[in-house]
Amino acid sequence: MAIRHTREEQMQAFGRLLDVLDQLREKCPWDRKQTYESLRPNTIEETYELCDALARNDQHDTMKELGDVMMHLCFYSKIAQEQEAFDIYDVLRQQADKLIFRHPHIYHPSQVGQDTPRPLPYGEDHDEQREFAQATTSDQVLQNWEQIKLKEKDGNKTVLSGVPKTLPSLIKAYRIQDKARNVGFDWQQRDDVWEKVREELDELEAELKCEDKEKSTNELGDFLFSVINAARLYKLNPDNALERTNAKFIRRFNYIEQHSIRSGKPLTEMTLEEMDRLWTEAKQQESD
Repeated sequence: MAIRHTREEQMQAFGRLLDVLDQLREKCPWDRKQTYESLRPNTIEETYELCDALARNDQHDTMKELGDVMMHLCFYSKIAQEQEAFDIYDVLRQQADKLIFRHPHIYHPSQVGQDTPRPLPYGEDHDEQREFAQATTSDQVLQNWEQIKLKEKDGNKTVLSGVPKTLPSLIKAYRIQDKARNVGFDWQQRDDVWEKVREELDELEAELKCEDKEKSTNELGDFLFSVINAARLYKLNPDNALERTNAKFIRRFNYIEQHSIRSGKPLTEMTLEEMDRLWTEAKQQESD
C-alpha cells in the first residue's frame, strides 16, 4: 500500500519535530548542554547507521535512521540560532537556492531567492550560464555541477577542495577521481586503466621483496588508488563492493565459529585445513 501525505502534512510533521526539539533544548538536561563538538561524534555514528540500513535495503530501519540524522541537522541549526548565526530557515533556503543555481538546464539563475521557482520548459533560452543550460545527460549535469561550483561566490576555490578531508580513504579516493573526471581529467578509454593497475601491482611486489616498509606503503596506496579508478571507470562503487565482501567474510567466518562452538573444539585448536573445509561448506550453502 502506497503511503501518501500532502505537502501540508509533511510541513506539519517537520514543524512538530522543531517544536519537540525546542522543548527538549529548554527542559532536558542532556539536550540543553549539547554543543557542535559534543554532537559531532553522535552525528558520525548516526550517519553510518543510516548507510548500513541503506546497504541492507531495510526500509523500516532507513526511515528510523533518516529521522535520527534529520534530528541532528535540526539540532545544529537550533544551536546556531541561539548563537544568532543562522537558523533552519537559512539552511533550507540556501540549499534550495544552491540547487536552483546549479541546475540551469531546469531553472533560470535569476530564480534564486524566489519562494516558488518555476521550472523552465526544456530548450528555453537562458541569458545567464548559457553554456550549462543545454545539459541533457547525467554526465553532462555532473560536469556542469563542478564547473558551476567554482563560479559561486562562496563555492569551492579549487576542483578538489570540495572533497571533505575526513572522508574514509576509499570513498575519498573515488570522489577525488570523480571530481577530476568532471573537468576532463580522465582516461580516454577505460580499458587503458588495466595497464596502470598492472604497473602499480608490479611496483608494489618489487618493493615488498625489498622489504622497505615506507616505499611498500606508498606503492600499496598507488595500487589501491588504481584499482578504485578502474572500478569507477566501469561504474562500480568500490565502497559498496568492499562492504559486500566484508559481509560475505563475516557470514562464512561465523559459520566456522558456530561449528567450532557446536563441536566443542576452540578455533585456536582447529587446523587451517579444517577451517578451509568449513569455509567451503559455507560458500556452497550460499550458492545453493
